[in-house]
Amino acid sequence: MEFNVQQVHERKVAGFHMVGPWEQTVHQGFEQLAMWVKTHKIVGEEWLAVYYDNPDLVPAEKLRCDTVVSVSENFTVPDNSEGVIVTGIQGGQYAVARARVDDGDFAKPWNLFFDSVLASNSYQITGKPCFEHYLNDGSESGVWEIDMYIPVADQV
Repeated sequence: MEFNVQQVHERKVAGFHMVGPWEQTVHQGFEQLAMWVKTHKIVGEEWLAVYYDNPDLVPAEKLRCDTVVSVSENFTVPDNSEGVIVTGIQGGQYAVARARVDDGDFAKPWNLFFDSVLASNSYQITGKPCFEHYLNDGSESGVWEIDMYIPVADQV
């Protein structure tokens, strides 16, 4: 899979922290996020999923992710926003790849992307959280366009 490496800015994000199998929790988290954004008329610039764990090492029931929208620096959580977290996505050097998901299998492009980065002699994966940026709402069509981000450092 083709990827490029770029400096990515830090993002302030708000949404929901989920724990459990990503095939379930990411969907559930985005349903909660969509309801919260609509109810409180939140202006979310980007819709993102942040992944904290390696699914090859962490049991599915302990996998952590955040389903979030990027918000302004002065954002404050509105009243009646139970369970909402405000956190940040660290800026820095990331490998970035675009994928189209039309079969519901988000793991497939991530696995290809990780394999490509690991095969590179120029970069090493840092172990910081990865994230994906949803470029469209594929909930109706079943077709998603995403940008995937893996934090990397120059190979020494």
